[in-house]
Parts: sequence; structure tokens; C-alpha cells
Amino acid sequence: MYKPKEYLIHGLLFVMTLITATLAGGEWVYGKSVMADGDSFLTWEYFFKSMAFSIPFIGILLVHELGHLFTSIHHKVKCSLPFFIPAWLGFIGAPSIGTFGAIIRMKGFVNSRKKFFDIGVAGPIAGFLVALVVLVYGFTTLPPADYIYSVHPEYADPDFQGYGEEVMDFELGENLLFWGMGELLAEPDRMPAMSEVIHYPYLFAGYLALFFTAFNLLPIGQLDGGHVVFGLFPKHHKHISIVIFTLVLAYSGLGVIRPDTPIEELMISIPLYVGFLYFCYSRTDFTIQTKMTIALSLAASQYFVAFVKPEWEGYQGWLLFAFLLGRFMGLKHPEVTGTRELDWKRKYIGWLAILIFALCFSPKPFIFT
Repeated sequence: MYKPKEYLIHGLLFVMTLITATLAGGEWVYGKSVMADGDSFLTWEYFFKSMAFSIPFIGILLVHELGHLFTSIHHKVKCSLPFFIPAWLGFIGAPSIGTFGAIIRMKGFVNSRKKFFDIGVAGPIAGFLVALVVLVYGFTTLPPADYIYSVHPEYADPDFQGYGEEVMDFELGENLLFWGMGELLAEPDRMPAMSEVIHYPYLFAGYLALFFTAFNLLPIGQLDGGHVVFGLFPKHHKHISIVIFTLVLAYSGLGVIRPDTPIEELMISIPLYVGFLYFCYSRTDFTIQTKMTIALSLAASQYFVAFVKPEWEGYQGWLLFAFLLGRFMGLKHPEVTGTRELDWKRKYIGWLAILIFALCFSPKPFIFT
């Protein structure tokens, strides 16, 4: 079905991504501790240790993509092998997780809701099940509480007050599933704070897997969640996609423009931000006037909220994802010729996928301070 050259290219990308994820894992899991000792995590010792993060993390992504692939093959829909995208930014001192994810490119026409639904939902559910296994293992095999001193020996010093401005503070945001599993499975005295989960490779890998699962299950456009919603509500997919997308923009943009900003800065930032919002809707069927009205209304509403509730802030990290979705991927779903209603088993799986999204979604997944 695939040429040897395709296996070679995709295999090399997978290996490169595993390597870059291992390097990124070394930064997160061991970076501060070796830095405090004047050492480097770029050694074979730390590389192999860091595979405790990269293997489960990249493995979950692989299972996710294989879910799409095998379901496509089952339905005789042509598609590519998984494209893994390696990305390690440690050489410039920037944080990364070693990859921008993985995708499968559809090459054949999908002519029914059922096929779109099956292909879309198979990946997130397959990856989610493996992520559950990783998290169960991570929560039930937590090291003793003093493990954190091996990573942060400075914590044992009562006079320690932090690394200083040169080190970025970072923590993970809560989601219902991660919190619930921690409460049920972890020994309370061993459970790390969310700012320290990055030093527990299985927990960190599992958390990232939940993040990617939730992102893919967003009921927008041609994301996996968009395929699910199209299968369940084909007549309302367009409206659901637009509404959810607008809510994401409304939340994530809170705090971008604020009344306490100097007027000379607002004169620059407001037009730029309104233009950004306009381009987020560039691939919709709205007229130019409607797109501009939505952009101006969103910006004005967010400015008003910042005036009334200045302490309310969104998560601006979602703005980049929203721009990529709206400007490049689009918010519409491809048309299909087969319109037969899904059977009850698929409807059940669809609602299960929506529940998984709700359990895995974190409004502020990565918090930098």
C-alpha cells in the first residue's frame, strides 16, 4: 500500500521526534537540578533516563495516529502514514516538548458521515486509553516525597528563595481527569504540586497526552471533535463550530486590551488586535462587514470586561491555535454524499468522546510566570 520511500521518510521523522522529545524531557525532568550542580542534562545518562518521558508521550501520539490510520484502511480511504513533527528549541534556550504533534493527511474522498466519524473518533479514544494506562502507572508508582530533593536539592535549604529571574517559573493547569486520578490513586504525601509534575516523567507525559486529546476533540471545523459533532449533528455542525470557536476567542483574548494601558499603546494594539480577530474568521462564509462586526464586538466586549473585572484574564496561548484553525484549517466540515444517520453504538461513542473532552480540557493548560 505504501512505497518503501514513504516508510523511510515517516520512520525517520518518528525517530527524530523521539530524540527531540527525549531531549525536551531531559530539560523538564532534570534541567533545574543539573543546572544547580553546574552539570548538563545533555549526557547519555540523562538521555536514557529521559526516555521515561519520551517513550510514553510519543507512544501515545503514535497510538492516536494509528487509530486514524487503521480506521481509514478499514474503510478503504487513502491516507498518508503519520507525519511526526520534531521540534526541540533547547539550543536557543526556549521551552518545548520535543514535537509539534503528528498528523495524517487524507488522500481519498470520504463519502459518508459514518466514515468521517469513525476515522475522527478512533484516534482520540485510542490515545486516551493508553494515556489512562500511563497515568495509572504514574500515580500508583510515585516515588517517596523526598524524591523532589534529588531534582531540587536547594529545596532542602531553609534559606532558599528561588533561582532568580533567569529561570522561568512554570506549572500545569488542572483538568478534571488529572485531578480526579490524583485524588483516587496517589498517596497524598507523594502527590506533587502542579508546578513540580514536570519532574515526574509518566505524569508529565500523561498530562500532555490529555492536553492533545482535548485539543483534538474541540468541536470545531475538521478537528477530530469536529468530525464527531458532524456525525452527531450534521445540520448544526456549522453553527456549533462557529459558536465554540467564538467562545474560545472570547475567553482567550480577555486581558489583551485593557483600559489601564497607556492611550498611545492602545492606539496601536487595538487596530492590530481587531485585525487579528478579523483574520481568524477569514475562511468563514461571512461577509466582510459581518467579519468586521464580530471582530469589533469581541474586542469591545473584552475591553468592557477588563474595565469591570480587571482581575479576569483569559489564556492567550489559545489565540495562536484559534488563528491557525480559523485562517488555515477553516471552520467548515467537508460535504459528504452519504447522509445516513449514525447507529446507536456510534452515537454512544460520540457522546463518550464529548465526555472525554470535558474531562481532559484545561482552560489554562500551561502557566508561565
